[in-house]
Amino acid sequence: MKLVSAVIKPFKLEEVRAALSDLGCQGMTVIEVKGYGRQKGHTEVYRGAEYAVSFLPKLKIEVVIPSADVDRTIEAVMRAARTGQIGDGKIFVTPVEHAVRIRTGETDDSAL
Repeated sequence: MKLVSAVIKPFKLEEVRAALSDLGCQGMTVIEVKGYGRQKGHTEVYRGAEYAVSFLPKLKIEVVIPSADVDRTIEAVMRAARTGQIGDGKIFVTPVEHAVRIRTGETDDSAL
């Protein structure tokens, strides 16, 4: 099993959710996060005063999937989240050693 974590622009959430649902992804976790990469933030004007916004709002999506589905999942997220502009985000894949469904006690792939 693998944990696929994707940091994306907030307005792309519905497109990414639909793409993962089309792959048969049963569930996902969405977390509101702030951060920056090469984008390095930007400046905004509020009531005539200019100020720097160092951390930009993003969403982090996490899904745990069978190892065989990693490439398809990455491709689906990339297609759905890409705008072609700086700040589109990143995808990270990490191994998951064990998973347990609390309600039933099912483990590993059957817990997904």
